[in-house]
Amino acid sequence: MKTDHWFYGLFQSAPDLIALLLPHGASAAPSLGPDSPGDALYRFDAPELKAANHRLDGAFWPRSGEAGTPDRPVVLLEVQMFSDSGFQHRLFAQTARFLQQHPHVEHVAMVVVMPHSRLRLGTERPPLPLAQFWQQVRTLSLEELSRKQDLDPMLALFTLPVRPEAELQASTQQILERRPDLLSAVLPIVVQRLKDQTEAQIMKLLGIPAKDLLHTRAVRDWFEQGRQEGEVRGRALGEATVTLRLLSRRCGPLSEATSACIQALPLEQLEALAEALLDFSGPADLAAWLEDHGS
Repeated sequence: MKTDHWFYGLFQSAPDLIALLLPHGASAAPSLGPDSPGDALYRFDAPELKAANHRLDGAFWPRSGEAGTPDRPVVLLEVQMFSDSGFQHRLFAQTARFLQQHPHVEHVAMVVVMPHSRLRLGTERPPLPLAQFWQQVRTLSLEELSRKQDLDPMLALFTLPVRPEAELQASTQQILERRPDLLSAVLPIVVQRLKDQTEAQIMKLLGIPAKDLLHTRAVRDWFEQGRQEGEVRGRALGEATVTLRLLSRRCGPLSEATSACIQALPLEQLEALAEALLDFSGPADLAAWLEDHGS
């Protein structure tokens, strides 16, 4: 399931959510109630780091001053949903590149959202500068977060991509009972996760009478977007299967991390890789291509 777009939309609509993910964030975060715009402290963008054509998943700029402060730093966000042994190196390089391009920044924090803490994101013995850097990174395991009791609805929202389907109904209903205004954030991820369910079944799961909402344009658009994304992802999975088979012949057996990275590529990049691999002579060419085209 591709969650990047959902996380992007979530943070774009309420950038102050990032305050909840920082150390001691829950106690220091502003109120994010139904009437709060969610952007009093931070503004959000996804800057492209031009030197290597890498785009950060998110950068949160304090509205109190873009240099940042110890209590309200500039925050760099990465959402990493699969194992990648080169992730720590890439984050280290991207952070340094970001600071090079924004020399006015004085205080910065790094937040990595991951499905669970078992994800392999680096080598067993990273070099000292990288090890020291990684100690400063705030990692958030959605699996561990989901085990906490009486979560704030905004934090519970983060756990929906990883909750077992058996827990999805209770979790979404608990969120919407306390914050019915979060339906526009809940519905897209539920539609993505339950692609085989009908509109009526999903509305019943959410505990919302279909007659009240199914006729509205907004809900129809959400369901249609979920269907379209499901169709595109289905095509991408098929393209990934063929591409991986061709790559194994051209470059030899692929590591689990490389295979996962390729499977996570959007359809457009998979099609580009399928064409490019015809000119590959070995695994180094594949590594170079992924470095140039990775997100």
